[in-house]
Amino acid sequence: MDPHATILADLKQKTDKTLKHLKDQLGTIRTGRASPTLVDTIRVDYYGTMTPLAQIANISVPEPRQLLIKPFDSSTPIFKEVERAILKSDLGLNPQSDGKVLRLMMPPLSGEQRHKLVNKVKDLVEQNRVALRNERRDANKIADQLKKDGQLTEDQCKKAHEAIDKELKLVDQRMEEIFKAKSKEILEE
Repeated sequence: MDPHATILADLKQKTDKTLKHLKDQLGTIRTGRASPTLVDTIRVDYYGTMTPLAQIANISVPEPRQLLIKPFDSSTPIFKEVERAILKSDLGLNPQSDGKVLRLMMPPLSGEQRHKLVNKVKDLVEQNRVALRNERRDANKIADQLKKDGQLTEDQCKKAHEAIDKELKLVDQRMEEIFKAKSKEILEE
């Protein structure tokens, strides 16, 4: 395989991971609507093992502002552990329990809270842009090293740098689209 293509394939793989990481991070940010991704980061002590909530409970959205969590194992200790894990999380929500299911009601966000969340999203996007710049730097270093080792000509190295920049611009545009979509979702009533 041509070294130029290898550099781009490596970069594409890394940028895809960065985009996925950003989407995962943004999925845990509360908006005015309920979403099962809000509880993705919650871990529950399940018989001594910290287990993701989604692996021990069914999570559904019966109404736009409500999450319904039904543990597969409805025994009291597990139910209490799920409730405790939700209370410990940074969601700031109090689960309502009927002994079989937990309901998480999403209170409407104030204008100030919405703007704080948009700023948080902006910060997360910027952190991931820094990661992209680091990935570009590393890819450019590899291209320069291959040129130095004689595996790439001057022109091939220049084309590799241009292809790397083009790829990063596309990913940066995708990040901007993700930012705008998440911001719009947060600011909607």
